Amino acid sequence: MAGPSFVRAGYVPLLDSAVLIAAAEKGFAEERGVVLSLQRETSWATVRDRIGVGQFDCAHMLAPMPIAANLGLGPLPVPMLAPMVLALGGNGITVSNAVAETMDRCAPEGFDETPASAGRAFAAVVRRRVEAGEAPLRLAVVHPHSSHNYDLRYWLAASGVVPEKDVEITVLPPPLMPDALAGGGIDGFCAGEPWATIAVQRRAGRIVTSRAEIWRRGPEKVLGVRRAFAEENPETLSSLVMALCDAAAWCADPENFETLAGLLSAPERIDVAEAALMPGLAGRLETAPGRFRQIADFMVFAGGGANRPDPRHGRWLYRQMTRWGDAPSSDAGLRIADETFSPTLFDAAMGGTGTNSPEAGERPAGLFDAED
Repeated sequence: MAGPSFVRAGYVPLLDSAVLIAAAEKGFAEERGVVLSLQRETSWATVRDRIGVGQFDCAHMLAPMPIAANLGLGPLPVPMLAPMVLALGGNGITVSNAVAETMDRCAPEGFDETPASAGRAFAAVVRRRVEAGEAPLRLAVVHPHSSHNYDLRYWLAASGVVPEKDVEITVLPPPLMPDALAGGGIDGFCAGEPWATIAVQRRAGRIVTSRAEIWRRGPEKVLGVRRAFAEENPETLSSLVMALCDAAAWCADPENFETLAGLLSAPERIDVAEAALMPGLAGRLETAPGRFRQIADFMVFAGGGANRPDPRHGRWLYRQMTRWGDAPSSDAGLRIADETFSPTLFDAAMGGTGTNSPEAGERPAGLFDAED
């Protein structure tokens, strides 16, 4: 009988690393014959570099990152696959208290019920600053090739704000964002939980909208796998995908949220208080001190085809990359994005063809500014 397969995986301390951590800690990987060795990294750039030099076989990855690697973008790009989606949603756009107070004055009827109303209020703040001759607001994202970057830009543009002209966008590791907001180094950020919640708990800012509202059930994190590893270890990869699907189903069960929060809060994992993790798991966010809002599908680990890659989502992410000048637009690029998000390996592992939710055309369902 063959021994267990050893897999090296990197992750960034975010709530949506839960599936990998649960697979390793709760025995799901072991049950499938996989020894899953996890390495925590502070930034996505480090994850990218370590997988590029072969120190990781796979990683918890921002959904656009494998596409960027396959397009040859960034240092040390290697051919990648995204055979499984680890989480949908989970991001929040948070602004400083000063910006939030000005948004309140610009929208006395309230603004934080929808991305559109929040966007109108934010655009009004930007216009006031331009008229007053003030410097542009500085907003942070976690990586250039991130859903956070493209979500933020999509929301800004749909609200009438021109990224890089009306506002500055910089890159910062997610764990540093609450302190940067509190210290005035940035005026807002888009990052995955628990960092928006922590910013609110520290009274540094206010959550004004979320990824789940900008693009409901859009892929946020994927299992990024080196193509060479996938080709050389097909059975191991299948076992890993099955283990992660087992873990994802466990993470998605509300009865397990408290246990999961305890697991993730450990110093060697995310290293934050359980109280900072539960809001994201339950989808009930404290958007400002003492103010709470339930957000549908805020973070989805499993169910409704959540884990099955969808080539249409890969193509949409690629189109956002080309829209903002991160990649040239071409038919070849579309094919690369399509192949990166192919469900073939997922279906092979899970023993079926599977289906993704029906969507008309190339524009994904769930975008907040969709024309009805």
